[in-house]
Amino acid sequence: MPTVSVKRDLLFRALGRTYTDEEFDELCFEFGLELDEITSEKEIISKEQGNEKAHGASDVVLYKIDVPANRYDLLCLEGLVRGLQVFKERIKTPMYKRVMPKGEVQKLIITEETAKIRPYAVAAVLRNIKFTKDRYDSFIELQEKLHQNICRKRALVAIGTHDLDTLSGPFTYTAKKPSDIKFKPLNKSKEYTACELMNMYKTDNQLKHYLHIIENKPLYPVIYDSNGVVLSMPPIINGNHSKITVNTKNVFIECTGTDFTKAKIVLDVIVTMFSEYCENQFTVEAAEVVFPNGKLHTFPELAYRKEMVRADLINKKVGIRETPENLAKLLTRMCLKSEVIGDGNQIEVEIPPTRADIIHACDIIEDAAIAYGYNNIQMTLPKTYTIANQFPLNKLTELLRQDMAAAGFTEALTFALCSQEDIADKLGMDISATKAVHISNPKTAEFQVARTTLLPGLLKTLAANRKMPLPLKLFEISDIVIKDSSRDVGARNYRHLCAVYYNKNPGFEIIHGLLDRIMQLLDVPPGEKKGGYAIKASEGPVFFPGRCAEIFARGQSIGKLGVLHPDVITKFELTMPCSCVEINIEPFL
Repeated sequence: MPTVSVKRDLLFRALGRTYTDEEFDELCFEFGLELDEITSEKEIISKEQGNEKAHGASDVVLYKIDVPANRYDLLCLEGLVRGLQVFKERIKTPMYKRVMPKGEVQKLIITEETAKIRPYAVAAVLRNIKFTKDRYDSFIELQEKLHQNICRKRALVAIGTHDLDTLSGPFTYTAKKPSDIKFKPLNKSKEYTACELMNMYKTDNQLKHYLHIIENKPLYPVIYDSNGVVLSMPPIINGNHSKITVNTKNVFIECTGTDFTKAKIVLDVIVTMFSEYCENQFTVEAAEVVFPNGKLHTFPELAYRKEMVRADLINKKVGIRETPENLAKLLTRMCLKSEVIGDGNQIEVEIPPTRADIIHACDIIEDAAIAYGYNNIQMTLPKTYTIANQFPLNKLTELLRQDMAAAGFTEALTFALCSQEDIADKLGMDISATKAVHISNPKTAEFQVARTTLLPGLLKTLAANRKMPLPLKLFEISDIVIKDSSRDVGARNYRHLCAVYYNKNPGFEIIHGLLDRIMQLLDVPPGEKKGGYAIKASEGPVFFPGRCAEIFARGQSIGKLGVLHPDVITKFELTMPCSCVEINIEPFL
């Protein structure tokens, strides 16, 4: 959950009254927030860097408040105060308006060069805004909070704010070679090329985390005004020429990114929070964005929409008995203006542009529960009577685990994700033949696919423990995942049992004996008749030629056992012979 730091006295002044720490903690809980810590700038620096560094720091009391990750409207003092005031019914939810300027509309033109880097951009203007030092700090901090949250560290969206009076529209959003981009970056007096900036910011504690987003691209995104002045090089840095200050009166806001929906949400949040300080409160001047295909869009959208929810559904899901009128009042307190319509059971809910978190009826029901108060919901016994029971598959797994341990094998728990190399190359197979489920954006080469066999995990465990006394006898009973187009999710889990024996000799007879013991426990007799089991000579790239058998039980193939091929053993950094058995236990349910 994001944490918002606000000055206590500033917060109380905005709320119009003071609270004790306990009273404000209770208010936060009622509103679905949590007062995480009461501290000060001096105390924070003292904890992190020592008392010497804290000398001279501010003693102003700070409230650190935990905010739900999807409540972007509460990431600044302005949104927090507005939400609490509406919740306590001291003010009504403001209506946000987009207005067209009397003169020329500010225009942002997107060129086709941006298509493969950051193809989307939106823009708006906050006209005649009045900043103070605290308001300015809050404005900057909100951008940073959004960057870390919905913007995913600027990978999805990057925000740029500029002093409009220092610029001349229309603006152009394009992409150029790094060597062709040259400007004075924020808080610098010297011009740098984009290449020089990227090298310089590699040692910057804040900006170095964003360089990877564009550093390997042939073109870098950049925004110019009509005079060729650089506004920003998103998502890295703004230009110093259009830097905003506490004296800025007109702010041009641009959001560029790879996610159009999130860019629109981010713009809506910023302008709705700070339009409060404009000469015409809660009004935002529109800007036009021209896309490469020639289509013209006007932003911000500030779209209101209406949802219908039944009062009896809210009562049922929350576990309360409130009238539709009371429920509508509760939702209105959560900045969701509501009224009862139709047959008296329908509630029409108006979703404002600040509440991008409201996607489904369940989100509306959750807000009703928060406004009602979770502590006020009466505890009742459920009307249904059920007896809990273990899933048959899990029960069978637990029984087999105990008997495998009794047979002298040690249980291992390995990762469900692995590399493509583990399940294909190292086992002498082609990745396309494994029917593996691939991770679309793996963070590491170690976790690229869901495992299709338990064997690689056990072999890696053996390799990590090969200095232990021999023999090493390991087993695992866990799920593997295989693509299955007949399933709604496109894949299916199978519960497998795998055991390995690692020693100076292969120990095939030990693994074979273990299989016989497993079948005895499962009450499966030897022989193919009457639902018994049998093994038949087989081949496979994993096994040594002539030392592999396929296992059949109850009329179907359930797995294989045998001595591993020397190439497989070598690729897993092992030096001794190894035998294994792996079967699917689901047919025995």
